[in-house]
Amino acid sequence: MKLDGDSALITGASAGLGCEFARQLAGRMRSLILLARREQQLNELRDELTQQHPNLVVHVRRTDLAEPRQLKDLMAWLDHEKIDVHLLINNAGLGDIGSFATSDSRRNEQIMLVNMVALTSLTRHLLPQMIARKRGGILNVSSSAGFLPIPGFAVYAASKAYVTSFSEALHAEVRGTGVTVCALCPGPVRTEFQEVAKRSEGPVENAPEFAVVTVEQVVRDALRALESNRPLIIPGLKMKLSMLLVRMTPMPILRWASRFSAKRT
Repeated sequence: MKLDGDSALITGASAGLGCEFARQLAGRMRSLILLARREQQLNELRDELTQQHPNLVVHVRRTDLAEPRQLKDLMAWLDHEKIDVHLLINNAGLGDIGSFATSDSRRNEQIMLVNMVALTSLTRHLLPQMIARKRGGILNVSSSAGFLPIPGFAVYAASKAYVTSFSEALHAEVRGTGVTVCALCPGPVRTEFQEVAKRSEGPVENAPEFAVVTVEQVVRDALRALESNRPLIIPGLKMKLSMLLVRMTPMPILRWASRFSAKRT
């Protein structure tokens, strides 16, 4: 799939990876549909992009994907406005760091609604149109956390395991239709995600520097993988090697290792 001249819908576009996806696609796309809960940040991003790319059409829509009514309204709006989406980037995601037993029930529900339900619903709504046009792409932002259970990150890791498995299955289903589906599974990235996911006012526990990949590289690698019709991409050579070892490690050993992280939660 070549991305140039098409339209893209990006969820969670107000910051982090979503914002960077918009910036890297702005010079290549005919139009962008930017979704997030924070409308002011979306408007600022729209102004920035249209100033740099005067021919770009940018639609901004404030949407909380944890609210089922707003998700339904979004899909109805796309149909009513006859907005064709050639590339869907399911980037919006929520997390929660801490023991599941002490977690907030509403927060757990929001994580599942955003990370799984909204992603699945938007994909189901737009995929048939892509297949009918024999052209399209779906990039689902998962996480390397989805490759193994993570104590203290239980709901988030499980939700990302769903995203990766779902994306891999869809990639196989749409083979030969002109549509490509790819799961993006980054390791640590410097965004506001950790700050939002943590519960206390204490400092964020940063990942080791060797494992961190920049937002710019993550997005570049993801778009390149999508255009190459790859089912899954793990940005960064060190993270690729690390996750290869993790995926080859027998589960009993992973369970034993997880005891040490469980003691810290």
